[in-house]
Amino acid sequence: MSLGQIIRRHREQLGWTQDRLAAAAGISKPYLSHIETGKAKNPPADGILRAMEKAMKLDKGALTKPAHLARTPSDVRDEHELLEAEVHRLRGVLRELIHGGEGESKGKKAPHKRDVARLLKSPTGAGNVVAISAGGIVPIINRVSAGYPQEFTDLDYPPSVADEYIRCVDVHDAQAFAARVVGDSMEPDYREGDVVVFSPNTPARNGDDCFVRFVDDGGTTFKRYYQDDETTIRLQPLNNRYPAEVYDHRKINGLWPAVLRIERVRRPPGEPT
Repeated sequence: MSLGQIIRRHREQLGWTQDRLAAAAGISKPYLSHIETGKAKNPPADGILRAMEKAMKLDKGALTKPAHLARTPSDVRDEHELLEAEVHRLRGVLRELIHGGEGESKGKKAPHKRDVARLLKSPTGAGNVVAISAGGIVPIINRVSAGYPQEFTDLDYPPSVADEYIRCVDVHDAQAFAARVVGDSMEPDYREGDVVVFSPNTPARNGDDCFVRFVDDGGTTFKRYYQDDETTIRLQPLNNRYPAEVYDHRKINGLWPAVLRIERVRRPPGEPT
């Protein structure tokens, strides 16, 4: 979330107008509008932000810290976000351990040591990014088959734990996830190796290309979605060599539209990869 979005969110939570906050910060309403919409070229001075914090009774640094981060070079900012993600991941691990202990006392199975080790695993140093702001880091989960359903292995993890991450500036869903395409049933729009980002908080509409999860076996697939009637869902491959598949809507419990495609770099034949 950008600094302007943070300011606007706090202002609206208080039910304040832009006029009221601008007056409290000693700035003009048009300037505040530019800050909130991201049109201001640079973050406001710390004095202005501190005045906003004081007026809205925010914690010290609630606005100045995001402003300082926005002024830092992108490589330093990336490292900060990855470290922040690691902190959130470890907090998630602790929650799992605590809840697991509670479950054991109630007759439920506690986490196995192997599962705990998996939660702690983070080759990229990124970790859990549940609380990372929209437009930040998106976890890449298991590959999704464009031809046949494939197990969605991320379901046993706490939310958004993954071993690999990508940065998606234009994605504004904090629970977005990505998957690599396998197979050719969604060609020519999506080819094997492409990374597709999906948004669980975006309602699927007729004709959307969706990550689909099935009830019976937890399998998944990637197809174009059509709701033909109240009870029937048709999953349509884009490659005309594959037939459409029709399902009772009760057989599907996940339908998340694609919001971004990152095309795999394809080198000319004979060129080393």
